[in-house]
Amino acid sequence: MAEKESPPGPASGRTAASLDDIDRQIVGLLLKDGRVSVRALAEQVHISRANAYTRIGRLVAEDVISGFTARLNPKRAGLGTSAYITVTIEQNAWRDISRELRDIPYVEHVALVGGDFDVLVLVRTPDNEALRHVVLERVQAIAGVRSSRTWLVFDEVRGPGADWTT
Repeated sequence: MAEKESPPGPASGRTAASLDDIDRQIVGLLLKDGRVSVRALAEQVHISRANAYTRIGRLVAEDVISGFTARLNPKRAGLGTSAYITVTIEQNAWRDISRELRDIPYVEHVALVGGDFDVLVLVRTPDNEALRHVVLERVQAIAGVRSSRTWLVFDEVRGPGADWTT
């Protein structure tokens, strides 16, 4: 009898970490304020500081938490023009294009997506002139880019999905 092949796992070869309610609370608090002290965090989730240190260390080691960073207010930082750029690319060009997109100033996020276009790019620039340069001189100049459309962002709100623990 032939052995049945198991389906392929995640591309990284790693599975999702098992998180309990305390882990989720810790991650939620760190997402709200990455500078919260371990003491304050431990008090809020009702565990000892030693337990909090251990849990945070494990979450970092398991790459559940991949780093600690500041969240920028784009307008206050002089990046008052935001846009999503949808990009259609040639088949099998993703790796090269994603590498080039990451090197363009003002590109904040790049995602390969399914649907009517292939790539979604979030750009934050000081003004429309800089946005025009990014789109027409940088994105459109990348080999393998077939077309793009630019969607200007008028306003943004942080939704409830930002608090992933609820």
